Amino acid sequence: MLILRGNPAYSQFQKQRLLEEASAIEPRIAEVYGEFVHYVHVSAELSEDELQVLDRLLEYGPDRTASEHTGHRMIVVPRPGTISPWSSKATNIAQNCGLNKVIRIERGVAVYFNNPEGEPLNAELAETLKPLVHDRMTQVVLTQHEEAEQLFVQESPKPYSTVDILNGGREALEVANVEIGLALAEDEIDYLVESFTQLGRNPVDVELMMFAQANSEHCRHKIFNASWTIDGIEKDLSLFKMIKNTYATNSEGVLSAYKDNAAVFEGFSAHRFFSSADTYEYQYHLEPVHVLIKVETHNHPTCISPYPGASTGSGGEIRDEGATGIGGKPKAGLTGFTVSNLRVPGYEQPWETDFGKPERIVTALDIMLEGPIGGASFNNEFGRPAINGYFRTFEEQFEFEYGTEVRGYHKPIMIAGGMGNIREQHVEKKEIKPGYKVVVLGGPAMLIGLGGGAASSMASGSSQEDLDFASVQRDNPEMERRCQEVIDRCWSMGERNPIEFIHDVGAGGLSNAIPELVHDGERGGKFELRRVPNAEKGMAPVEIWCNEAQERYVLAVSPENVEQFEAICSRERCPFAVVGEATEELHLELNDEHFDNKPVDLPMDILFGKPPKMHREAKTLSKPSTELPKVDDINEAVDRILALPAVADKTFLITIGDRTVGGMVSRDQMVGPWQVPVADCAVTTSTHNSYTGEAMAMGERTPAALLDSAAAARMAVGEAVTNIAASKIDDIKKIRLSANWMAAAGAPGEDANLYEAVQAVGMELCPELGITIPVGKDSMSMKTVWEEDGKKKSVTSPLSLVITAFAPVTDVRKSLTPQLRTDIGDTELLLIDLGRGKNRLGATAFTQVYKLLGTEPANVDSSDDLRNFFNAVQGLNQSGLVSAYHDRSDGGLLTTLVEMGFAGNCGVSVDLTGLNGTAEEILFNEELGAVLQVPASKREEVEALLKAHNVDAFSHFIGVPAETKTFSVTKDDQDIISREMKDLRAIWSELTFHMQKLRDNPQCAEEEYQTKLDLDNPGLKPQLTFDIHENIAAPMINGGVRPRVAVLREQGVNSHLEMAAALTKAGFECIDVHMSDILSGRVSLKDFIGAVACGGFSYGDVLGAGEGWAKSILFNSRARDEFEAFFKREDTFSLGICNGCQMMSNLKELIPGADHWPHFVKNESAQFEARFAMVEVAKSPSLFMQGMEGSRLPIAVSHGEGRAQFASAEAAQQVNESGLITARYVNNYGDIADTYPANPNGSPHGITGLTTTDGRVTIMMPHPERVARTVQNSWRPDEWAEDGAWQRIFYNARKHIG
Repeated sequence: MLILRGNPAYSQFQKQRLLEEASAIEPRIAEVYGEFVHYVHVSAELSEDELQVLDRLLEYGPDRTASEHTGHRMIVVPRPGTISPWSSKATNIAQNCGLNKVIRIERGVAVYFNNPEGEPLNAELAETLKPLVHDRMTQVVLTQHEEAEQLFVQESPKPYSTVDILNGGREALEVANVEIGLALAEDEIDYLVESFTQLGRNPVDVELMMFAQANSEHCRHKIFNASWTIDGIEKDLSLFKMIKNTYATNSEGVLSAYKDNAAVFEGFSAHRFFSSADTYEYQYHLEPVHVLIKVETHNHPTCISPYPGASTGSGGEIRDEGATGIGGKPKAGLTGFTVSNLRVPGYEQPWETDFGKPERIVTALDIMLEGPIGGASFNNEFGRPAINGYFRTFEEQFEFEYGTEVRGYHKPIMIAGGMGNIREQHVEKKEIKPGYKVVVLGGPAMLIGLGGGAASSMASGSSQEDLDFASVQRDNPEMERRCQEVIDRCWSMGERNPIEFIHDVGAGGLSNAIPELVHDGERGGKFELRRVPNAEKGMAPVEIWCNEAQERYVLAVSPENVEQFEAICSRERCPFAVVGEATEELHLELNDEHFDNKPVDLPMDILFGKPPKMHREAKTLSKPSTELPKVDDINEAVDRILALPAVADKTFLITIGDRTVGGMVSRDQMVGPWQVPVADCAVTTSTHNSYTGEAMAMGERTPAALLDSAAAARMAVGEAVTNIAASKIDDIKKIRLSANWMAAAGAPGEDANLYEAVQAVGMELCPELGITIPVGKDSMSMKTVWEEDGKKKSVTSPLSLVITAFAPVTDVRKSLTPQLRTDIGDTELLLIDLGRGKNRLGATAFTQVYKLLGTEPANVDSSDDLRNFFNAVQGLNQSGLVSAYHDRSDGGLLTTLVEMGFAGNCGVSVDLTGLNGTAEEILFNEELGAVLQVPASKREEVEALLKAHNVDAFSHFIGVPAETKTFSVTKDDQDIISREMKDLRAIWSELTFHMQKLRDNPQCAEEEYQTKLDLDNPGLKPQLTFDIHENIAAPMINGGVRPRVAVLREQGVNSHLEMAAALTKAGFECIDVHMSDILSGRVSLKDFIGAVACGGFSYGDVLGAGEGWAKSILFNSRARDEFEAFFKREDTFSLGICNGCQMMSNLKELIPGADHWPHFVKNESAQFEARFAMVEVAKSPSLFMQGMEGSRLPIAVSHGEGRAQFASAEAAQQVNESGLITARYVNNYGDIADTYPANPNGSPHGITGLTTTDGRVTIMMPHPERVARTVQNSWRPDEWAEDGAWQRIFYNARKHIG
């Protein structure tokens, strides 16, 4: 094993934070330092040349310090017996660089704690410091480097075990049920004892775990399929049948429901853009672009270890989309969180009581600091924009008829969802014929996530603690990206698609996925355990077969197509293995050639046969209730409501997630020139050149279920509808819903509440609206139990329904936002109040911030009113009568109006005279409704439309936008509220400030907070020095000659489609070129005039962003020769964007005139930054930027390592004055940006683009290709047409070629 020092692991502020945490435990600690250390397992001694290559590979990130460090050392490494995603990708790079003696590289962090005396820390103190530096779920702490040898130890395979039911009977299985963590129900134990007794043998642990996973509540949804007796009355329908009733009443346009990994509905016909399976040329294909939808939960793993829990939650849902039909393509995602009270240190709120928690789970604050990063990181690295979501906190104690109980979310809700597209001929899975090969696609088996399906089906605390840890998973989004690229290549072949059947590997691992695959295909199967790709050879059969290692799929491929499928996988460098084949006989056989036995040998009907159906008896209990708050000063209530997390600024959850990747996002969370996170819905285009598209929006009112579960369920649907109404949809019946149900099944009153809620939605509201629920998920163990000081304690979640609405959008350009406009003449604010003046205040933000509940929540009293509201909004939008729209939800009318003012950077003046109720009731109720900004000059036309749609009786003109930047409310000539918008913004944005301060660089958090409070900020104001409507390349394009451009990608790159689309529009012939094509000699760059390196996460950025990609070129002779020759050809051009920019900056030794280029390192914030930022184009020789000098343009930014690092400040200044800078970040005043977030990464002089001395090669960190169309811009001026400002650089390139 080689031990090689690495570069610093902590930034300056991270060191300071760790020092503060450590010195709080031991005040004598005066200094901390951390650096990476690399452990390299080799098959033979490396030569001097090989060592030099390895050393250069492992030099990445900030500059390495010269001296060795001293002090008490803790070495943090991955848990032995596991392989980190970092390791697999770093090892890939080394082997692609010719280091074939390298078996594996693993990385640790050596952390040093120093005290002035230089004394070592005692063992007890060292133990207390360990939690500061490692994650107990996935890492261990060593003291000596030599101990890392254990990382590479491969144990001998362990045999299977059996449970002796033939001699021990039922009791033997009961013991195994607890010890193994099977979570079997009593009737399932009986079923298994009977079945194996009939077989005349004892069950193998593999068979038991497989059965437990396949039949867990998580997988079988036993409660939703159960029969019911409620209050002594037999119910005719199961929960699932009531959900299916929505499909029975309106299945029009729904192409797949309830039977696949995701639901599918009809989209529009449009020109879909992808590369040819034969020529690799990117082309448009006119065809139906159908929409697939799925929303998952990953609650249990997220409360144990938030980052991997949320990350693998997003990854699992993405796999569901890819594994729909015979291959779908994920497009856009969402994440959502509900947790208990945050209690942010130094920012504790008066309603946040600490009710305690068990040691085995993390705090709500930990979940919200780490979980969103996990979800965002997976989406980012996979390459799916996360453009929608929600966040709620709730934790309070109430009196029930059975006693006092705390209701909250110690077991959180972690929502991961999204939508994608699928070709019409691929919606249905095909037939699996006997002899078809069963393939495992993706990463290797690893001992992680064992028993996750069963564990998630238990109440948190009812399983053994070590089993909770065993159910946590690990993420590798770059591997999942490779798998998706294989799927994409397959579906691009159309009728020749080699995939016959596909499932993702999720809960239960292969033990669930492979039997499910052949069972769904009405076949049996024979499989070989030792063909399963396996990174940990010592695993027992049950661990190989049942672990939940992520990023895997199982497929059926016909024998004649296996060779073709293998070629696709080889090109994408995606691991796969043929593990067996389908059989005519309905029997499942798993052979183990190592031990020469059969860990599984079962008739299929034992695994999938019907154990006795569940029957549930429930009793309706009275609901808790309290008085309503009595507030002396309404301003106190205003301040509390704006600080409630469900209401407050959610920037800290949004800017960590890429919102532009893929090039088809038209509406993300951020709104207007001031980029305020208040959008009601998310909108994407159908394709890269269409104006049709898709929308998604969320709705949930979970606290209301404490008062009325049916009302809470209706309100979740209603809020989703009022949110998605901001997009242009031609019929409310075109909306489809995902329903995610969470409940503490079996808790007093909760089963009856669940049935009541499902009935309200499935049998009443949705059928009345004509809305279908074709997909959903249930999580029935939402209770946390523990003991504290000998007392039993628990926290139970309210019945929770989270609705996600999806719909086809007829014109993305007509999407409405909450941004008030003060530049379009006189306007008025119109309230459409679906509550019809009832002003019910129960379970609102108002009651929550005073630790109360009230008695009656808002409700959907009339489906006709909701439908008419939707139609009225669509009609007003279609007539061009709405310039701003915002629904009413958490925080009531108060929040709606204030957020519209924030988005428009203006004030709001409101008069509530004539509305029913007190000012508090009107402002704080959360009845459904919306506020619309409409032209004052067209009031009669607006009123006529309201009347035509039967909503005039509950529509009220209540005020106007105000340029004074104050928020004023009057009623009956009395001043109710008069506040400065700046003060309200300070309160609303303070939560984000504190969360960023805890999580990110606190200096950056402070700078962003101050920027938000600058009401003089002019916002994004594009200033163009060229005519955006002129296509200067038109003569060349019209000439018909299409110069060839290589659109380069490496494994993990994810921005090639939008790059190819922008270049194709500019008249180039774009060819998909994978680096494996060049390394293998299949493709040569001599055949191209242009080469563009695209954004993403090549090799997961494990050896520095873009550095692994670059080094695989520099240290591979064929690739180095290809690129060096290309760059030296004077007839070529090159462009590197984001990851491609980072890669090319590391190739500067091959690029003439690039000696001045910097190295790109981690952002100053230490966080991934997704922003819509302003840059100024500088005068330079860059062929891409000609005629654009002096323009100030908004542009998409999405990177984690974008800070330009020069050798010195003097070197940076020299480059800044060289005339070779192409673009600099500027703030909204037009000054070079030196503060965050206008300068999102901290680059000196705002530098974000550079070129070579001859201008042929340009690199940029921001993404011009993602905003090349006007509709791709998060905000855009009214006068822009089809082309966005950045399309100009691609036209310039085409003009340059001539």
